[in-house]
Amino acid sequence: MSAQGYFITGTDTDVGKTCATIALMRYFKRQGKTVLGMKPVASGCTLHAGELKNADALLIQENASIALDYQMINPYAYKLPVSPHIAGIHNPVKLAIIVECYNSLKVLADIVIVEGAGGWYAPLNAQDDISDLANALALPVILVVGLRLGCINHAKLSYQAIKLSGLACAGWIPVSVDPDLLNRDENIQAIKTALPVPLLGVLPYQKQLDYDLLADQLKLLLT
Repeated sequence: MSAQGYFITGTDTDVGKTCATIALMRYFKRQGKTVLGMKPVASGCTLHAGELKNADALLIQENASIALDYQMINPYAYKLPVSPHIAGIHNPVKLAIIVECYNSLKVLADIVIVEGAGGWYAPLNAQDDISDLANALALPVILVVGLRLGCINHAKLSYQAIKLSGLACAGWIPVSVDPDLLNRDENIQAIKTALPVPLLGVLPYQKQLDYDLLADQLKLLLT
């Protein structure tokens, strides 16, 4: 068995990539699939029993169909909440190690969801950025768009960058990160018109996250 996989990227940092990742994991599990997830690189980690761990990666671990060691989900955990190429200066990201972890996971499940860090061109080390990681994994990409001022421009730029990379874009997921955004529906429609890939569901704003409710919104994803 070799998993189908998706790489989750965003228009920026803090746009709802983890919300989308967990919602997708629960969506596929409802369909009877075994699902695993990765957040290969995470900044802003805290100590848990002497080991640096990231809150988003722990959520991914918790939502997996199979119990996994934390290091398989998040091989690069950095303490400082800054760009990985800065946070990891003394332990830089090696793409080959992440690919090895992914290859170990993909034989265990039907679906593997890999969450990136920051946006498409966020640097991981002195040479590589998120786009290089996505290419190394060779997975179709799902673009998460944080619905806030400027999101139309960011969505268009991010989609064009993904297209230039040669990877397939499986679709996009808008996430309502700003409850005060004016003309939310008009913003979504403008992006829908501009991007020639499926809208996979709109994730609403929530003060208290309900991932089952978010999974309910993902009605259009082809499996």
